[in-house]
Amino acid sequence: MAQLLIATTNQAKLAEYTLLMSQFKLHLVSLNDVGIKSEAPEGFATFSENARSKAAFYYGQSGVATLADDGGLEVDALGGAPGVQSHRWLGAAVDDRQLAEEIIRRMEGVALPNRSARLRAAAALIYSDHGIVRQRVAEAALEGIIAERCYPDIRPGFPYRSVLYLPERGCYLAEVDEHDAAVNLSQRRNIMARLAGDLRKLAAN
Repeated sequence: MAQLLIATTNQAKLAEYTLLMSQFKLHLVSLNDVGIKSEAPEGFATFSENARSKAAFYYGQSGVATLADDGGLEVDALGGAPGVQSHRWLGAAVDDRQLAEEIIRRMEGVALPNRSARLRAAAALIYSDHGIVRQRVAEAALEGIIAERCYPDIRPGFPYRSVLYLPERGCYLAEVDEHDAAVNLSQRRNIMARLAGDLRKLAAN
């Protein structure tokens, strides 16, 4: 069975990818499984560029087909912030709750029509197809609005789900069951659909 490295240290994200990848005949491995502790370079201007950089770095380190992603929250009233800085927005010392609460604080007084936001992600897949190294990138977003207050429970690794309200569901994203969120709503679900052809090709190698 072909291996695929899910190049993330975020355990919540790793669990979501494991669920989404169940349809493909692939043996998923983590950075810990392949003994990689180095951090890939980031700092590019877009999620796609960061995803490409991380995938190339970890593929070079491991020699294993690699999927890496980058993503975050875009708030229109904040000029698209925190965007690619979503997890480093307030510095390295802050926790998930502080990130979520700062979004709410900065949106105080903003009228409902101007509270549009989305969780966006881009993923890059690199693999060898009979000796030819192929790279594919896909991007998707989950639209919503910024709520007036944080949802009380913040799932580790996904701070912004506690501030994104889904009008069509009438609830916070954080309220949605993890399985339901992954297979029916998640931006990563749409990314996997766009990469499905390559993932099946990898599985067949």
